[in-house]
Amino acid sequence: MESAALSVVSKVGQVLVDELQDIRGVGNKVVHLRDELATMNAVLRVISEAEQGSVDHIVREWEKQVHDLVYDAEDCTDTYSLRISRSMARPSIYARAKRVAMYPYKKLVLQRALTADIKDLLVRTTTVSERRARYNIDRATLPRAAFLAPVSVASISARSLRRADDPHQFVGIREQADALANKIKSPIHDQHDKITAPVQVEDAKSLKVVSIVGFGGLGKTTLAMELCRQLDVDFPCQAMVSVSQAFNVEKDMEGLSKRLLQKLNNKGEDETNTIEEVLKKTRYLIVIDDVWSLPAWEAIWNIFPKSNCGSRIIVTTRIKEVAVAASADFVHHMEPLEREASEKLFVKRVFSSTKLGDCPTELKETMDIILKKCGGLPLAIVSIASLLPSSTSAESIDMWKQVSRSIGSHMESNRTLEGMRQLITLSYDYLPHYLKACMMYVSIFPEDYMIAKDRLLYRWIAEGLVTEKRGLTLLEVAEEYFNELLSRNMIQLDKFVYQLKDSREVEVQGCRVHDMILEVMVSKSHESNFVSLVGCEFEGKTYGHGKVRRLSIHDNDHDEHHHSRHGVEAMKLQHVRSLTTFQRVDLAKLLDRLGEFKLLRVLDLEDCTSMRNKHMRDVCRLYLLRFLSLRGTGVKIMPRKVGNLERLETLDVQHSHQEVTTDCDKVKQTRAPMGQ
Repeated sequence: MESAALSVVSKVGQVLVDELQDIRGVGNKVVHLRDELATMNAVLRVISEAEQGSVDHIVREWEKQVHDLVYDAEDCTDTYSLRISRSMARPSIYARAKRVAMYPYKKLVLQRALTADIKDLLVRTTTVSERRARYNIDRATLPRAAFLAPVSVASISARSLRRADDPHQFVGIREQADALANKIKSPIHDQHDKITAPVQVEDAKSLKVVSIVGFGGLGKTTLAMELCRQLDVDFPCQAMVSVSQAFNVEKDMEGLSKRLLQKLNNKGEDETNTIEEVLKKTRYLIVIDDVWSLPAWEAIWNIFPKSNCGSRIIVTTRIKEVAVAASADFVHHMEPLEREASEKLFVKRVFSSTKLGDCPTELKETMDIILKKCGGLPLAIVSIASLLPSSTSAESIDMWKQVSRSIGSHMESNRTLEGMRQLITLSYDYLPHYLKACMMYVSIFPEDYMIAKDRLLYRWIAEGLVTEKRGLTLLEVAEEYFNELLSRNMIQLDKFVYQLKDSREVEVQGCRVHDMILEVMVSKSHESNFVSLVGCEFEGKTYGHGKVRRLSIHDNDHDEHHHSRHGVEAMKLQHVRSLTTFQRVDLAKLLDRLGEFKLLRVLDLEDCTSMRNKHMRDVCRLYLLRFLSLRGTGVKIMPRKVGNLERLETLDVQHSHQEVTTDCDKVKQTRAPMGQ
């Protein structure tokens, strides 16, 4: 939870002093409140850097109280700023002149309300501080965990990008992909992975399915993506969609079809076409990632045309029965790495070496223990290796031993999801405090979503998650954060080619998050009320409680009645700072409520075709807005009043339904088009 509040505390304290200390009767109280918040900020930092085993329920409860206090203080300052901005923004010269004349009186009223709010916050702050002293929440009771020594920005950037550009960073993936690629292009296979004699041409051209089965973290998705890369020439029509564990055939099939069509539409297909129409005369390669049940697979199989074009479907799954049912011809079993391959991957990751035996003697015994505990799972090996320094200093040796002790023994003989989650949680716990909120932020995005890099970086900045550094712009600091998360294997570099309507192609750089890592981030986000998630995959679960600060809608398949049933219409929206939707249609009721998001800073409606010109009236009244994405929406005209959004830092109107025109000279696009 500390990562959710750390980025806010220092900013709130500074805003209180800069903007409010001159108000009569408030100045001294503001300074006192700022100092108390600064002290809490320091204690939150201690909690963030502590050995997680020493952080008990009392500490977590106190942390939650600080979290709520900090955000309420932020609400206090932002509400005051909002009211000041609204009092000066009027449509006509006459109305503006009238408001200017009334401004001193209005400001006095606002200051009195603010004074009362500050006093209430001070009372709460004193109470929370007394609890910290009473329960001894300090450095003495929260020993610091081992962390990597700081490395240079150039080192992080070069190392992370070098690894990320290597499609075979998991040992053995290239060899498996080479063998599978040849078999996928061959007519048919038997169940023992051997190619049979040529068969009739008609059978060779029929639709075939290849199953990849294995435990989570073995690299099934990585292998499938590498196969797509190798077979790009043979299968120019490709797409990949992920199936959630909570997939419900009746409710979710339409949504999966829409997502698949959306992927195919990026290839220039007509959005009004069906999957049958798009694929029936095309040789295609489709990846259906992470199928969890037989009913799900049977429903998915039925949407594909069974034409004789030599098309292939790749299915990845953890369930053997699903793999066999999907492909009677060929099932590829992924197995844990043998000891030698595990060491090769580990050494490659830590020491950038491809030679066995390159692990220094001082570290070899600890390496052997770590590899045994990782159980041959590539994701586990890479996640732990990304924590470790390559030097043999006494400090580094101690850190290796501490990391080794922190890893449970669950994976040695019994590879369980819980054991893998614990390893991922360990990787998260070892992140520096400034990266934790940025990493939790990816929980906003759906599984298997390619997050455009510039979209993520500008959103981090708008949310205040990026700390200023002397000599660097905020964007440069955000890029450092991005590269460090790459280096630690918390995110994976990815890119795709976006085809514009004039047939030009733009390469977009971004990242993906492994589904098991994303699952842990969603859990962390839920614990700290960092993001509230709405979607069919979250049915029966509560992913958001208390005041909603960041709202993310993942649905692609339900109408607005679904949102009503699952709480969106019942939510109080006045505290929401970030609204993101990944649903393209059926959002009219939510968009009609945009005026209620008074404190909104980030509004990301990318590809939401329900967004229309009429909704821009409310958007132009969101005076605290810093990030606005209308990319791919139905907005065609940018109203002049957008110029009233004086805090707007990023405006994205690329690839909208039509070229967006503006009649406002004050509007400028501060965000570079993706991929350019």
